[in-house]
Amino acid sequence: MGMKKRIKVTAATVLILCIAAVALPAFAQEGSAIEKMGKKLGRGIVNVVTGWVELPKNIYDTSVETNNPLMGITYGTLKGVGMTVVRTGAGAYDVVTFLFPVPQNYQPVLKPEFVFEEK
Repeated sequence: MGMKKRIKVTAATVLILCIAAVALPAFAQEGSAIEKMGKKLGRGIVNVVTGWVELPKNIYDTSVETNNPLMGITYGTLKGVGMTVVRTGAGAYDVVTFLFPVPQNYQPVLKPEFVFEEK
């Protein structure tokens, strides 16, 4: 398969998953298992796509918390790389297991639920 075709297939797959994540809750009763599955799938997709944001976020947060840019560049980078792997992995886990109520009742594996939320 050529590179252009592979990119088109990947883009189409991501688009279909995003539409499903938005559409499933619309057809479900509030609080139903289908709505929770849709939320879990959506959360997983968002975390897979935005997991890399953990790197610059942790560099910045560490610099501000310690009032030391060197700590941000060193420790913040290490923490960011680790959290990138953790957030992307948690997102992939949610995408793969969105049909099942694990953890209990479709709860998020990681807190905060999304990279942009406060702790």
